[in-house]
Amino acid sequence: MSTPTAPDIDFDTPALRRHRKARAFKDQFAKSGIAVGGLSIIGAVLLIFFYLLYEVAPMFVPADVEKRNEYVLPGSQSQSPTLLLAMEEQAEVGLRIQENGQFTFFGVTTGETIKEYRLPLQGEIKAFDINTQASRTMAFVNQDGDALIAKHNYRITYPNDVRLITPKVDFPYGDEPLSLFDTPTQVNNISMRDGEDALVLAAIDAQGELYITRFNKEVDFLSDEVVLEAEPVSLPNISGTINQVEIDQGMNWMFVLADQRLMHVVNLDSGTLEQTVTLDEVGVITSLDMLLGENSLLIGTSTGQISQWFMARKEGKWRLQQVRQFEMGEGQVNAITSEQRRKGFFVAGEDGHVAIYHSTAHRTLYNEKLVDSEIVNLTVSPRAKDLLIETQDGKISHFKVDNEHPEISWASMWDEVWYEGYEEPAYTWQSSSSSSDFEPKYSLVPLVFGTLKGAFYAMLLAAPLAIAGAVYTAYFMAPALRRKVKPIIELMEALPTVILGFLAGLALAPFIENNLLGIFIMMIVVPISMLVFGFTWVNLPAKIRHAVPDGWDSVLLIPVIILAVYVAIQFSPSLEQLFFGGSMTTWLNNDLGVSFSQRNALIVGLAMGFAVIPTIFSIAEDAIFSVPKSLSYGSLALGATPWQTMIKVVLPTASPGIFSALMIGLGRAVGETMIVLMATGNTPITDMNIFEGMRTLAANIAVEIPESEVGSSHYRILFLTGFVLFLFTFVFNTAAETIRQRLRTKYGQL
Repeated sequence: MSTPTAPDIDFDTPALRRHRKARAFKDQFAKSGIAVGGLSIIGAVLLIFFYLLYEVAPMFVPADVEKRNEYVLPGSQSQSPTLLLAMEEQAEVGLRIQENGQFTFFGVTTGETIKEYRLPLQGEIKAFDINTQASRTMAFVNQDGDALIAKHNYRITYPNDVRLITPKVDFPYGDEPLSLFDTPTQVNNISMRDGEDALVLAAIDAQGELYITRFNKEVDFLSDEVVLEAEPVSLPNISGTINQVEIDQGMNWMFVLADQRLMHVVNLDSGTLEQTVTLDEVGVITSLDMLLGENSLLIGTSTGQISQWFMARKEGKWRLQQVRQFEMGEGQVNAITSEQRRKGFFVAGEDGHVAIYHSTAHRTLYNEKLVDSEIVNLTVSPRAKDLLIETQDGKISHFKVDNEHPEISWASMWDEVWYEGYEEPAYTWQSSSSSSDFEPKYSLVPLVFGTLKGAFYAMLLAAPLAIAGAVYTAYFMAPALRRKVKPIIELMEALPTVILGFLAGLALAPFIENNLLGIFIMMIVVPISMLVFGFTWVNLPAKIRHAVPDGWDSVLLIPVIILAVYVAIQFSPSLEQLFFGGSMTTWLNNDLGVSFSQRNALIVGLAMGFAVIPTIFSIAEDAIFSVPKSLSYGSLALGATPWQTMIKVVLPTASPGIFSALMIGLGRAVGETMIVLMATGNTPITDMNIFEGMRTLAANIAVEIPESEVGSSHYRILFLTGFVLFLFTFVFNTAAETIRQRLRTKYGQL
């Protein structure tokens, strides 16, 4: 009998060739699609990175000054020295005031005279001061001690759609001079401060004596004109020859420079000498001016140093403190002029050098030689984009200034900053205020701290519950029950976080405030009741225990937990009345000094933990359930208990997945916006207190980006917070991936 031969199989039929081509095409298409998708994701991430960098980079560009033109001093009598250089808002019209009372308005770009005006004050001007460049209010004093208050104003019209600026000189308190002395007295120096309720003039006579007069303002109800009522101010004895006087914005303090080395601080409210500071270590004082806000003194010396001083509380008393120091390094300081809208200032040194600084940022923005002759006067426009410099050779040079973001520096964002009015340096974020003289504070430390604080308390709740729940569900729970529980928990992840934040802010926060003690009792009673029930259940007769199917006994814990929560909440008012005088929150505030805010980190921890639990649970449960059953069965066969198998075999094997679950949950907690936005007070503070609120990076962007001006420092620093959040996530995820790979390498061979 012959052996049958195997049939010949043709693998090169047209149908098989078409099948192989189709399969090769599908493989190539899938490969290309996956590659394009992966590269697109990488490209999108890089695009976000570079866009954030593009928005942030301009903040750290140094200032630039460009010379536009130069012309001879305007004015028909240019031989009379200049008292003041100024510019109006648009930097189109400049003003030069001379000692002979001549006002000359001129074109900033051309130097051509637009209008001239003569001050109606008898004799030559012996003393002059300006309240602030922004107010444009000035005091002029003649040789008899008569003071005239004037103000330069500008009217803008648009004939034929062309802007026309018409300058004028006003007299807010009338064109009649104010008498500072009973008899004619020569004044060498005058200092003025014009407030809402009063006008204060401090004069130094030829003998170096200081006189101060306060003019209280009253409005005439018939004419609506402001009437000044003179009121003398008592002064203490001040030693030394008085050189210059400055008064703060609130007219509470007067700073008297004597002998070019002593700074006397006089309390104008009480008329007492509060403090005398010796400035020998600073050097010979060559220039003294007030910073924007008129609360800080800027002191320039013969060695090119500029120091900032302001009043701060020290040991319960107000004291003049040196806060910062800047080094010009180009000979003595000849002149200082402050910006009108920011805490920046311009300094003129020897040989035509000009430096630009920002006080709060403690930043040197520019320091170069701009002109070849000595600088006599300099002024900056209200928008700080134009600079006029008068030199000894009788010329004015016009410069354009590019200095968009001087208030931003690494020190102002990451170090403690001593702000005016603060007792000590602090980390502060406060980007806006209702007052016009407000200084923005851009410290990122409170925002980063708040981000980590919120994530910490959320993970403190979510991580143990999610991991423990994943372990029990994947390894101990009955399969039928697991098929019901797992989808329900995963469905929680679909709940919008804005709903969670809404419920947390409007329902959970008041509930916890009224039942704070009950919450703490619940944290103790619930675990104890579960342990007691578990111990009791294990020791029940086998007949009763076997009545419940294996793996379903956990369902019996539900009524136990509900009963424990009910008991904790019901008994808390009685215990609160017994131990805490009826209110635990009041007891925390008054007895322990722990401040309590209704919307706090505890609320965020509960609400955000609830949102993060499904993410961690789902990934961790899948990782544990995916551990090969052969490992578990082998461990059990060798005599290990189920718990030992879980600890020694299953968890190490699933550890990469569990770690990934924790990192993804942490990433969601760090980037969460709506829950933090609605469940906290959004207070940017650095306080680890669980009963205090916070503000996170993500919530800060959501709150403030709609109100920020495009291209402003505030706008760009909000992009910087996004950049910081991006870098934080990138670095953290990179470290997490490194650890996860090591765990896979270590336990992947089990």
